[in-house]
Amino acid sequence: MEENYKAALYLRLSKEDKDKLTKGDDSASIQNQRLLLTDYALQHDYQIAEVYSDDDESGLFDTRPDFERMLTDAKLGKFNIVIAKSQSRFSRNMEHVEKYLHRDFPRLGIRFIGVVDGADTFNLGNKKSRQINGLVNEWYCEDLSQNIRSAFRAKMKEGQYLGASCPYGYVKDPKNHNHLVIDAYAAGVVKRIYRLYLKGYGKAKIGKVLTEEGILIPSVYKREILGINYYNPRETGNTKGWSYQTIHGILNNEVYIGTVVQNKSNKLSYKDKKQIKQPEEKWIRAAGMHEPIITSDTFRKVQERQKTRTKEVKGDGSASVFNGVLVCAGCKHAMVRMYERRGEHRFIGYCCRTYKTQGRSRCSRHAVDDGRLQEAVLHSIQAEARKILTPDDIRNLGMIPYAHGAKEHYMQQAASLEKEIERRERYRKKTYQNYLDDVISKEEYVSYTREYEEELRSLKDELERLNERRNEENRAASESDEWSEKFLDYLNVDKLTREIVLELIERIEVNEDGSAHIFYKFKNLSADK
Repeated sequence: MEENYKAALYLRLSKEDKDKLTKGDDSASIQNQRLLLTDYALQHDYQIAEVYSDDDESGLFDTRPDFERMLTDAKLGKFNIVIAKSQSRFSRNMEHVEKYLHRDFPRLGIRFIGVVDGADTFNLGNKKSRQINGLVNEWYCEDLSQNIRSAFRAKMKEGQYLGASCPYGYVKDPKNHNHLVIDAYAAGVVKRIYRLYLKGYGKAKIGKVLTEEGILIPSVYKREILGINYYNPRETGNTKGWSYQTIHGILNNEVYIGTVVQNKSNKLSYKDKKQIKQPEEKWIRAAGMHEPIITSDTFRKVQERQKTRTKEVKGDGSASVFNGVLVCAGCKHAMVRMYERRGEHRFIGYCCRTYKTQGRSRCSRHAVDDGRLQEAVLHSIQAEARKILTPDDIRNLGMIPYAHGAKEHYMQQAASLEKEIERRERYRKKTYQNYLDDVISKEEYVSYTREYEEELRSLKDELERLNERRNEENRAASESDEWSEKFLDYLNVDKLTREIVLELIERIEVNEDGSAHIFYKFKNLSADK
């Protein structure tokens, strides 16, 4: 009867098995499995119909390429026996053991044999042992999964990069594959993306610019230039252009400031390949792990700017200079565009969104002409820029100038106090020595010491207050310097751009009469226009 058997040999090696092989155990190698199963088939006069081999595939899943091919051929009747080294080579999932070995294969008239562990579906007496082995194999996978997950979390907390592919702009360090090093060309593209965005370009517009210049998208760049076998699952066969999503991802990836962020998603269980997104509080961050491409200040500015809408204007594709910063002074809701009712329906200005959608009962029109508003805002920025040229005007704006003379004055005061403290300490030590030498009595020593300690305490308190005042004025001066640097660039500007608006202005409130109140991003600074 055995002469009529057509056998399928199934071989499997997983990554975990390969890790074992590096330690000297090559008994599970694909080559040795093939020799073992071929020898077994020949000894039993089985005709080998096909050999199925899955390399680097987990036994927990039945989506292995050759495993699936074997199941298809089984339904076509190409063989009537499946031989594997052991039941665990066939599957480590108890659900699959029951499905295939104890249900589907018997229905198809297929026998399963595990050479090493003696599993044989024609032997009804060892069904329980096969089921027990199935549970043991599954428990092994569960324990292994937990151990691997714990090891990975420990490495993530140490800041080791565990991603299979590097973020665009980085490559893996040849000396340490868990460390990122800068790829100069791609890093230059990343820097340019950030610069363009801060200049007011939208994400889609940036993608269009890069595409028109023929700059390869990250996935193609990795394959064609770096020689990495990498494919983006969202990539289609004819994808050549930079997408909005790609630009968005680059602008929001903390890796560019030297921070490794991992554990953003996890498998639901060791038996399920589906990745579940993790809430941000469960992400694992490690800062300063590699050389940054973008400064923290630039990254922060980009995050702040993304909170402001950069929707494009219909028709000309240009971004409005006021999108996201223009609000109604009455209801505090955003303003919307107004167009001519006749003719070309040209864009002319803004009005209250609440008024436009809900009528006069909820808010009034608060209309403002775009041209006049741009002119008023530009005039305000020029005026504020001129003010910084005189310390008196800065002081009137609530800023506290920290002049060089004031700095020297504080330093002289501090030096004088420190000198007095040092003198009192010296007197106190000398008093103790006089007491030891019987120059003064114990009562005199106690009295002198108490006096010196009170004087020291008073001097130290005064020095601390002086330092606090100096630090406070330093902070105020720093704010003044930052404000000055921002506005000096726009002293002679003659055209308002979105870049200028986003750099300087927090919001603009439009009043019912069409006038506007400008709130700048710096403390104590606002203007009516």
